[in-house]
Amino acid sequence: MHSDETLKKLRNNIPIDMVIVTFLKMEAHSIEGLLRFRCPICHNFHTATNHKTNLARCFDCKRNFNPIDLVIRVGDVSFLKAVEFLKDHIK
Repeated sequence: MHSDETLKKLRNNIPIDMVIVTFLKMEAHSIEGLLRFRCPICHNFHTATNHKTNLARCFDCKRNFNPIDLVIRVGDVSFLKAVEFLKDHIK
Protein backbone atom coordinates (compact mmCIF):
# COMPACT_ATOMS: atom_id res chain seq x y z
CA MET A 1 0.00 0.00 0.00
CA HIS A 2 0.98 3.62 -0.36
CA SER A 3 1.33 5.92 2.61
CA ASP A 4 -1.05 8.81 3.16
CA GLU A 5 1.91 11.14 2.71
CA THR A 6 2.72 9.70 -0.72
CA LEU A 7 -0.90 9.96 -1.86
CA LYS A 8 -1.12 13.53 -0.60
CA LYS A 9 2.02 14.46 -2.55
CA LEU A 10 0.66 12.89 -5.74
CA ARG A 11 -2.68 14.70 -5.39
CA ASN A 12 -1.32 18.07 -4.36
CA ASN A 13 2.26 18.48 -5.60
CA ILE A 14 2.08 17.37 -9.23
CA PRO A 15 0.63 20.36 -11.10
CA ILE A 16 -2.71 19.39 -12.61
CA ASP A 17 -1.82 21.17 -15.87
CA MET A 18 1.28 18.98 -16.18
CA VAL A 19 -0.80 15.84 -15.67
CA ILE A 20 -3.25 16.94 -18.39
CA VAL A 21 -0.76 18.17 -20.99
CA THR A 22 2.50 16.30 -20.39
CA PHE A 23 1.65 13.00 -18.72
CA LEU A 24 -1.74 12.16 -20.25
CA LYS A 25 -1.41 14.22 -23.43
CA MET A 26 -5.10 15.13 -23.27
CA GLU A 27 -6.60 17.39 -25.88
CA ALA A 28 -6.20 20.85 -24.38
CA HIS A 29 -5.63 24.49 -25.27
CA SER A 30 -5.16 27.79 -23.51
CA ILE A 31 -7.84 30.46 -23.70
CA GLU A 32 -7.12 33.84 -22.10
CA GLY A 33 -4.38 32.23 -20.02
CA LEU A 34 -6.58 29.40 -18.71
CA LEU A 35 -6.05 25.77 -19.63
CA ARG A 36 -9.13 24.16 -21.14
CA PHE A 37 -9.13 20.41 -21.65
CA ARG A 38 -11.55 17.91 -23.13
CA CYS A 39 -13.46 16.34 -20.25
CA PRO A 40 -12.86 12.58 -20.09
CA ILE A 41 -16.52 12.04 -19.15
CA CYS A 42 -18.70 14.33 -21.30
CA HIS A 43 -15.99 15.27 -23.86
CA ASN A 44 -16.82 19.00 -23.72
CA PHE A 45 -14.32 21.84 -23.28
CA HIS A 46 -16.30 23.72 -20.62
CA THR A 47 -13.46 23.04 -18.19
CA ALA A 48 -10.77 24.77 -16.19
CA THR A 49 -7.96 24.07 -13.77
CA ASN A 50 -7.43 25.68 -10.39
CA HIS A 51 -3.81 25.99 -9.33
CA LYS A 52 -4.67 26.79 -5.71
CA THR A 53 -6.59 23.55 -5.20
CA ASN A 54 -4.72 21.57 -7.91
CA LEU A 55 -8.04 20.37 -9.31
CA ALA A 56 -9.47 20.23 -12.79
CA ARG A 57 -13.19 20.87 -13.18
CA CYS A 58 -15.79 20.20 -15.83
CA PHE A 59 -18.63 22.67 -15.52
CA ASP A 60 -20.95 20.61 -17.73
CA CYS A 61 -20.83 17.33 -15.81
CA LYS A 62 -19.92 19.15 -12.57
CA ARG A 63 -16.97 16.89 -11.76
CA ASN A 64 -13.69 17.75 -10.07
CA PHE A 65 -10.58 15.73 -10.85
CA ASN A 66 -7.34 15.54 -8.93
CA PRO A 67 -4.24 14.09 -10.66
CA ILE A 68 -5.02 10.53 -9.52
CA ASP A 69 -8.67 10.80 -10.64
CA LEU A 70 -7.63 11.96 -14.10
CA VAL A 71 -5.18 9.11 -14.59
CA ILE A 72 -7.84 6.60 -13.50
CA ARG A 73 -10.43 8.05 -15.86
CA VAL A 74 -8.27 8.80 -18.92
CA GLY A 75 -6.10 5.70 -18.62
CA ASP A 76 -8.99 3.43 -17.62
CA VAL A 77 -6.81 1.99 -14.86
CA SER A 78 -7.22 1.07 -11.21
CA PHE A 79 -6.36 3.38 -8.33
CA LEU A 80 -3.13 1.47 -7.67
CA LYS A 81 -2.07 1.62 -11.34
CA ALA A 82 -2.78 5.37 -11.39
CA VAL A 83 -0.63 5.91 -8.30
CA GLU A 84 2.23 3.91 -9.83
CA PHE A 85 1.91 5.85 -13.13
CA LEU A 86 2.23 9.18 -11.32
CA LYS A 87 5.09 7.97 -9.14
CA ASP A 88 6.96 6.82 -12.25
CA HIS A 89 6.48 10.21 -13.89
CA ILE A 90 7.85 12.26 -11.01
CA LYS A 91 11.08 10.33 -10.48
